Amino acid sequence: MPRGRYSLHDPHDHTPLAEEHFHCAPGPSGWRYVSQLTTPSGDHSGSVDLALDELGRPIRLELHAASWQVRGAALDGVTWVRTDPTGTEATEGNVQAHAFTGTSPAFLIATARLLRLTPSTAATRVRLVAFTDPVLAPRTLDQSWALISRETHATDNGPLAVDEYQVTALDTGEQHAVHISGDVVLAAPGIELEHLESPPSVFI
Repeated sequence: MPRGRYSLHDPHDHTPLAEEHFHCAPGPSGWRYVSQLTTPSGDHSGSVDLALDELGRPIRLELHAASWQVRGAALDGVTWVRTDPTGTEATEGNVQAHAFTGTSPAFLIATARLLRLTPSTAATRVRLVAFTDPVLAPRTLDQSWALISRETHATDNGPLAVDEYQVTALDTGEQHAVHISGDVVLAAPGIELEHLESPPSVFI
């Protein structure tokens, strides 16, 4: 069960945004990721709880940020309920999309699991619903994912397989690289892996 800490920062000016303390693990029905977020000053700022089925589809998502809450799942595309800080207003949404995304590294793992690309696979288009900070506002976006390379690196704990993805935002054409090993993001824009207590899980 990988457990560790990511630092999240603005990918453009590198302003620190949060630290995400996480643990995740594959299970009999898929994969689950749970994390708590803190501000740079150490205050609690939110949480992520994401569960995927064996095909990589989100069967449960619960996000908290700035007293806002989102609960969602893959249902007729993806469906979610967003609740305001007072708890009096709840807005339901539904979009014909494949999955969710957001600032948490969990969503990069989830998208990679959903697509299951190989280095020989052509770039694949995916439609996602992003929940943007700080109020978890939903936004539908289209991305293209391609697995550029798969390399194995020797480590003290044995060989470590690292996948490099090229992710393209289809509305702007902006491209960036994402490096993933198992169920841990090693590097991505705005994300740095600061600490890892145990090796990444190996997906079968």
